[in-house]
Amino acid sequence: MSSLSRELVFLILQFLEEEKFKETVHRLEQESGFFFNMKYFEEKALAGEWDEVEKYLSGFTKVDDNRYSMKIFFEIRKQKYLEALDRHDRAKAVEILVKDLKVFSTFNEELYKEITLLLTMENFRQNEQLSKYGDTKSARSIMLVELKKLIEANPLFREKLVFPTLKASRLRTLINQSLNWQHQLCKNPRPNPDIKTLFTDHSCSPPNGARAPTPVTLPVAAVAKPSTYAPLGAHGGPFPPAAAAAANANALAGWMANTNHSSPVQPAVIAASASSLPVPQNQVSVLKHPRTPPDTLGMTEYGSTDHEQLMKRLRSAQSVDEVTYPAPSQQASLSLDDLPRSVACTIHQGSNVTSMDFHPTHHTLLTVGCSNGEISLWEVGMRERLVTKPFKIWDLSACSVTFQASIKDSSMSVSRVAWSPDGNLIGVAFTKHLVHLLAYQGSNDLRPHLEACSNSFSCTLRKKIEAHVGSVNDLAFSHPNKKLCVVTCGEDKLIKVWDLAGSKLFNFEGHEAPVYSVCPHQKENIQFIFSTAIDGKIKAWLYDNMGSRVDYDAPGQWCTTMLYSADGSRLFSCGTSKDGDSFLVEWNESEGKIKRTYSGFRKNATGVVQFDTTRNRFLAVGDDSQIKFWHMDSTNMLTSTEAEGGLPSLPRLRFNKEGNLLVVTTADNGFKVLANANGLRTLRAMEARSYEASRTPLEMKVSSSAMGTSIGPVVSKVERVDSPARPAPSLNGVELMSRGIEKPRNLEHVSEKTKTWELTEIVDATQCRTVAMPDNLDTASKVARLLYTNSGLGVLALGTNGVQKLWKWSRSEQNPSGKATASIVPQLWQPNSGLLMTNDVPDNSEDAVPCIALSKNDSYVMSACGGKVSLFNMMTFKVMTTFMAPPPASTFLAFHPQDNNIIAIGMDDSAIHIYNVRVDEVKTKLKGHQKRISGLAFSTSLNILVSSGADAQLFFWNTDNWEKIKSVTLQLPAGKTSQGDTRVQFHSDQVRLLVCHETQLAIYDVNKMECIRQWMPQEVLSSSLSCAVYSCNSQLVYATFTDGNIGVFDADSLRLRCRIAPSAYISPASSNSPTIHPLVVAAHPQEANQIAVGLSNGAVKVIEPSEAERKWGLHVPVDNGTENGRTATSSTTNTSEQLQR
Repeated sequence: MSSLSRELVFLILQFLEEEKFKETVHRLEQESGFFFNMKYFEEKALAGEWDEVEKYLSGFTKVDDNRYSMKIFFEIRKQKYLEALDRHDRAKAVEILVKDLKVFSTFNEELYKEITLLLTMENFRQNEQLSKYGDTKSARSIMLVELKKLIEANPLFREKLVFPTLKASRLRTLINQSLNWQHQLCKNPRPNPDIKTLFTDHSCSPPNGARAPTPVTLPVAAVAKPSTYAPLGAHGGPFPPAAAAAANANALAGWMANTNHSSPVQPAVIAASASSLPVPQNQVSVLKHPRTPPDTLGMTEYGSTDHEQLMKRLRSAQSVDEVTYPAPSQQASLSLDDLPRSVACTIHQGSNVTSMDFHPTHHTLLTVGCSNGEISLWEVGMRERLVTKPFKIWDLSACSVTFQASIKDSSMSVSRVAWSPDGNLIGVAFTKHLVHLLAYQGSNDLRPHLEACSNSFSCTLRKKIEAHVGSVNDLAFSHPNKKLCVVTCGEDKLIKVWDLAGSKLFNFEGHEAPVYSVCPHQKENIQFIFSTAIDGKIKAWLYDNMGSRVDYDAPGQWCTTMLYSADGSRLFSCGTSKDGDSFLVEWNESEGKIKRTYSGFRKNATGVVQFDTTRNRFLAVGDDSQIKFWHMDSTNMLTSTEAEGGLPSLPRLRFNKEGNLLVVTTADNGFKVLANANGLRTLRAMEARSYEASRTPLEMKVSSSAMGTSIGPVVSKVERVDSPARPAPSLNGVELMSRGIEKPRNLEHVSEKTKTWELTEIVDATQCRTVAMPDNLDTASKVARLLYTNSGLGVLALGTNGVQKLWKWSRSEQNPSGKATASIVPQLWQPNSGLLMTNDVPDNSEDAVPCIALSKNDSYVMSACGGKVSLFNMMTFKVMTTFMAPPPASTFLAFHPQDNNIIAIGMDDSAIHIYNVRVDEVKTKLKGHQKRISGLAFSTSLNILVSSGADAQLFFWNTDNWEKIKSVTLQLPAGKTSQGDTRVQFHSDQVRLLVCHETQLAIYDVNKMECIRQWMPQEVLSSSLSCAVYSCNSQLVYATFTDGNIGVFDADSLRLRCRIAPSAYISPASSNSPTIHPLVVAAHPQEANQIAVGLSNGAVKVIEPSEAERKWGLHVPVDNGTENGRTATSSTTNTSEQLQR
């Protein structure tokens, strides 16, 4: 039933309750199974109406559904049995024993015998465990306490105990709204229409003249105020209903949030441990104090030593609901050295790589699957391909004729390869029906273990086993009931679980679209599977064939993959929408909400982004021909790398289990191995070994069987291959690169040693794309400040005359996104009123320092030019308010990252005012600089404000108490004085800080508050700097110079990557004038290779690389120490058009 249909049932229930249809309400509750009315259940139990109690329960659970349900029915029938004995109604007691309690003898025969012995006693209280049994009324009350706990712990009830919060008479309200709408659509609406029926649409009969529509109110009978459903507590869990769909089913509520619930098991398992039933306390969703009721005749004893032992064990494994992940105020332990970003080698596979996975314990052993169906096993430490297996069906005769015909004229691609947790098996999923399991027993033994063909199942087991028809989209290993199994999903909308012999254990149906991925997981002894489909639906399944426990929408509502962190405590998902928008999020399992959304993706992706996690700290995504990294606790991108170029637009990637190696696919049918310092050391140590001593001849022994062995496996043989040919390491498709293994002194050292840049000179207008902003306003002046709007749709410039100008790009066939681009001329935007955004400018404005700041949602802009600070509405250009009248004048403005009402204002008198716009009050003043403030930057993760001034000093302030932490003076060249502005900007990791002074570019580590990299004007860029900014991904630094040059630097090493000469973007007529040069530069918020520059003559230009290059500068990968000539733009798209795994 759809979510809306389910909600309609709740509305009907509310209506019936309000209209006092009591019996009908409870019948609908039972038949729909959507809401368990605990109050009604208690009334019937206290009244001893046992038949009605069990009938009502039957709408929600059966006796053998799980141990919770079994215990519930047992307690009810036991109470009914004891009451019959207490009445001395032996005949009724025997009937209950035989008809009702006999079912439990299968699971606990000794308990059933003990119950039977009570018939022989004159008074069953003679039994020691029942000696405290009181009268019937008190016994029922005690039983109800136990039942409520069992019901609240039972996952089949968890989301059904709370009635959604609804306004009174909600169904009537909706009907009234519908009638109002119908009445408004009447051609001749009449006042006070007479509504006589709901069976047909309302329509007013034509009157003499049309009248204005009036609201229609459905006649409501005069009834007493309806009683409301009492709230029964909130129950959390993975993906419970959102507020907008509160009635959404979720039988997993609390299971994954609580690691000590027992999962439903088969009867044999229940019999083995019928007494291990944890129960949560009342009215909470998490087991804060779990109880373990023994299977005895008396009431449960809660103060047992077993309970204390259980609590000790649970305290050591904190539940997800109790775990929080606050971002540390000081990320002292965060180091980019931990990330594998240095390219150790490039390996040529020979065909397009579609999936990769590292061995779980042999951290340099990599299995690779390809688009031609080939499987390879690589020892990346030796750059050696150990085994290559081309695609082959081991026993085609065992497959159906239909399947045999389907593969003759179609290619077979690998959609997924995965190692089993013990490292003994490799699972391979193909795009046509098949799953292969390869047995791995050391480096010299790789043999086919099993082949599963979807259509061959019908041959072997006829119609007893169904399997995937079409593509097998994903494969993973799991351990239900401590038994290694394979989980698969496919184009046929199914998820299936197989044992290693090929027998199908579970078949999960419920998705309405092809299933894209599966994510098996375990919380303590609870085993479950997350699955995602290409319609964006997320579902969760227990190994019980009871259906999906979760129905939730993934961000983007298309292809999504889910992964847990290595320790299993945090859940992430990553995917892409059909429109090309990518999403990386962390989920709050206990609430079913997105905990954080990570930013930094390129728009309009042409496929599905892939991601991986490592070290319980980092996330990596292949996007925009780069590898992008995030720290799990920060939504801002930490850093990114192009891996020396040659990556497809959406590369696949995989960490090894130690997190010191990362493999990423290349656009030329290969993959690169990236490493951190420890990984480089490991690889170098393996290189030093003797090749002959490190490998013995390989032998492949092959045997296989078709899945489904309950009738008998179909066995086929494959030829034996001894000592497969192995090319020498230098000819094995590997591009060896010289790498040092010493630990770098700082986080930039690795990049400096491993990156080689060929300086690109852009000297002609044909080598790049440039567009000048049109300007028909007679307000020309120097451009003092320049910004992109946060949406990337416009450019905002502030001139030295105090006038702000806004240019916008419109959507068109050539520019469907409407984003800023150098290929299309934008429009100078003005409101219909013709207003200009003009600041308050004093008469003596020659020495005024313009400043500007834009709100996050682009709705208003704050600026000043020697006078008051003005707040402008970006739509109307009207001044909303002014404040901070001089003297002193404002010289720099910055919004607080967490509160737009808090503004840091740098002043001409060297002070910094922390100003609250809402209350029009300066909260505090920060003093320490000796000259005017020229830069302010907040770190969102370190709780630090960095200020810079014309005194060439940096001050670090604690934003919690606004105390000064430290001050640092820039390292100026000999003979230079502290003149000119100093500007600051944080890297996307919120730890590194870019500092621009006319004499230098510098990178500071704000954790250490020290300079880690410095560049001074030299050689082709010898003039003074005028401005510098990070690119949106913080991979590049754009710097402008007073001679008109623009430098593009690598952000890690500050190595010059590209020089854009003034002749490339300034017209020849103007370029001869030495006074025209860029004063400011701004970087596009989404396009890393687009900038805007504001010139000294008032012009504003947007500059991008040429269509052919797409990026600034050419990298030079190295092959045995020599250039191989491949450029970063050699390929930009993946040859595989299928959805990326």
